[in-house]
Amino acid sequence: MNTLTIDNEVFIRLGLFFAVFVFMAVWEFMKPRRKLTSPKSIRWLNNMAITFLNSAIVRWIFPISAVGIAILSSKHGWGVFNYVEMSPLLAGIIVIVLLDLTIYAQHRLFHKFPLFWRLHRMHHTDLDIDVTTGARFHPVEIILSMGIKAGMVIIIGASAWSVLTFEVLLNSTSMFNHSNILMNKRIDRIIRMCIVTPDMHRVHHSVITRETDSNFGFNLPWWDRLFGTYRDQPASGHEGMTIGLANYRERKWLSLPWMLTVPLSGRYR
Repeated sequence: MNTLTIDNEVFIRLGLFFAVFVFMAVWEFMKPRRKLTSPKSIRWLNNMAITFLNSAIVRWIFPISAVGIAILSSKHGWGVFNYVEMSPLLAGIIVIVLLDLTIYAQHRLFHKFPLFWRLHRMHHTDLDIDVTTGARFHPVEIILSMGIKAGMVIIIGASAWSVLTFEVLLNSTSMFNHSNILMNKRIDRIIRMCIVTPDMHRVHHSVITRETDSNFGFNLPWWDRLFGTYRDQPASGHEGMTIGLANYRERKWLSLPWMLTVPLSGRYR
């Protein structure tokens, strides 16, 4: 199973990435939730550029993926689950939940501490939010995130299949909950009990600070409720709310060169 996972990891991840991306993009086109305020062509070109740049940088700095680290940990007996007798399925589910909790904690950390916020705020300088925003992160943040994830994989002793499943789920739900899609409110209420929905996560991209510092979950919605960071709806409503940061309203921040310089900017929010 480990050999199969390594041989097909890139194919599985890329295949599902493009499948979910196309599905959400079509949904956005057919039934958009909000009217966009900035040219879609500019945003998409630069958001996709940073996505591919990040992928190349991660491949260069981390020649072995999180799945590969999981396989290496298994071979050397590293991590808790390599010493605990448990059903592989149950252990895998626990690993997925623990990794998701790690991402939630990391997200709050990057909002709380100014040095990390300098990196993460690039994600929030997008003036609209749609499927491309889900991968709009600064390269240095991506590197740190990969390091944190790799460390947790080793500590937990995660299996390769559970790490791959988590990676696919995280990428897919990030595109889903950042998408500009119209959903039935009753259906949204049901779905957000299991996964973070676009209406739930959109609150997090509000220009209002107390809303920006809420709804940190990317995949599972439980952590926000459990730790008191859940906010049901934006104060101005989804159609009336302003997306982005108050001090980054110029369109120049939508271009790749300016996006990369956001951490160096003297502006805060």
